[in-house]
Amino acid sequence: MTNNKTHTSFFTPAIVLKTMIFINIFMFIVSLIFSGKGIDLNFHPLRFLSPSWKALKFLGASGTEPIIQLQTWWSLITANWLHGGILHIFINMMALRSVGPLIAEEFGTCRMFSIYTIGGIIGFIFSFYGNIQMTIGASSGLCGLVGAALFFGKSRGGQWGYLVYKEMAISVFILGVIGFLVPTINNWSHIGGLVGGILFAWILGYNEKRKENLFDQVLAVFFAGITIYLLAKSVISGFILINT
Repeated sequence: MTNNKTHTSFFTPAIVLKTMIFINIFMFIVSLIFSGKGIDLNFHPLRFLSPSWKALKFLGASGTEPIIQLQTWWSLITANWLHGGILHIFINMMALRSVGPLIAEEFGTCRMFSIYTIGGIIGFIFSFYGNIQMTIGASSGLCGLVGAALFFGKSRGGQWGYLVYKEMAISVFILGVIGFLVPTINNWSHIGGLVGGILFAWILGYNEKRKENLFDQVLAVFFAGITIYLLAKSVISGFILINT
């Protein structure tokens, strides 16, 4: 394990990861508010406290329906921050707390955020061409982080690399089994996220290959800026419509 000392006070792993979790939770609460009476209170664990698809579509759900009908290609970014139920967001945020620190440690915080974003984008591109009608969830970005961890473990080698690779490979296997058993899971986004994470981990490198530099910081700020703009635009527009 490496000890990365290149973080600025604004890009420490703790601050960035807490902010990412906060934004996911905030968007989930907003989606419930926008759903109004359309919230699903079914006590089925996969559907309890689910926002309406109408609200999620407005906030930036991706898939063939919003992209073809509304030309919302920006949903490739926003869908990564939306969730379809309390269990959905809980599982994803626990996973982010688990794998996020590992990637931040080995790749740097900025590259971690960029890989999360790119993994989400590529995952939802796969979903589009896989003919998924509507899709949301941080699991695309999370699979990007898992893919990066797989690349790191295989590339680095040694005892630490082997342990990381083995743990991530087991996670991918479990995810594949769950995806096969649960019909509502979007396997296309998971596959795309993994591919994106592996590819961009190779392109961007990790700390033992090179330390984070200005390019990595600019790229992360660029993705963060676009993400915040798109999410804020949908949220503000929604509250304006509610109050007019």
